[in-house]
Amino acid sequence: MDKGSSTTRQWLLRHETRYTYDRPVQRSTHRVHLRPVDDWQQTVRRYKLTIAPHVPVIDFEDVFGNWATRFEIAEPYTELRILAESEVERVVTDPFAFAKLPIRPAFPLVWMPWEQRMLAPYLEPAELPDAQLRELYHYAMAFVEGNNRDLMETLLALNLTLFREYQFTPGVTTFATTAYDVFLSRKGVCQDFSNLFICLARLLGIPARYVCGYVYNRKREQDRTRPDASHGWVQLYIQNIGWKGFDPTNGTLPDAEHIHVGYGRHYVDTAPTSGTLYTPAAERMEVAVEIAEMGRHETAAVTNPDAAVTEREEKDYATR
Repeated sequence: MDKGSSTTRQWLLRHETRYTYDRPVQRSTHRVHLRPVDDWQQTVRRYKLTIAPHVPVIDFEDVFGNWATRFEIAEPYTELRILAESEVERVVTDPFAFAKLPIRPAFPLVWMPWEQRMLAPYLEPAELPDAQLRELYHYAMAFVEGNNRDLMETLLALNLTLFREYQFTPGVTTFATTAYDVFLSRKGVCQDFSNLFICLARLLGIPARYVCGYVYNRKREQDRTRPDASHGWVQLYIQNIGWKGFDPTNGTLPDAEHIHVGYGRHYVDTAPTSGTLYTPAAERMEVAVEIAEMGRHETAAVTNPDAAVTEREEKDYATR
């Protein structure tokens, strides 16, 4: 697609993460995924990463093709501030166009051996007890049978059900929460609904991956996404069509208001910030995200002092 001849929307992003500690941290290592990706749907026009205290950084492409940055802080500190500022141009497309194509995949899906090898990381469901996986499989198959084994209708029905029947409830889940836990409680946030969707899709033999990024939220009544943190959704690989997005948190298909930052097997692969502290210090994390459309005056911006609500951080702790 020639992006130059397409309708586009331009976004200004500001993502600030601030950590404070109750004692000096002697040493730590960090990795961040904050630079939006460049692909056929979007182009990064400008990106700036500011870290305080100032340290050398190494930018690299991770195994999933995402932009990543790693750095080490070797001097004692009690506060860490990470600020990412981006300007992104996003192509406007019809997110439902693929569902209107004459190609109508149906179950059971068949993958060639070479496809299975390439898609293996996205086909393996979470390691859960067999009884739990069987229950999730039967839950997923109910959608298959209820939609005459039509793949598109099944996926759209799953996406809407997670939106309509699962309650967006910040603070009730953690990194340890499994897809089965969410299935039982019917509660969670965007990472949880995406995690459950991924597990159900993989049990049906559909490759699925996690997408981390942002979504522009004008606080419309139907929106469940908070405007003050990163957002997560799902991409499924559909035969002869490719990777296509589903946003079960909002019951929609991602469009020009979704900005991609990273892809991975699950949330941990794409966490905006992750790291290891070599001091047993108590940490407080605050996140503030602002998204503004260039040429317009509306801005989605709120400071969230309890950042773990929707932006969970992957953090390891070590004492040396």
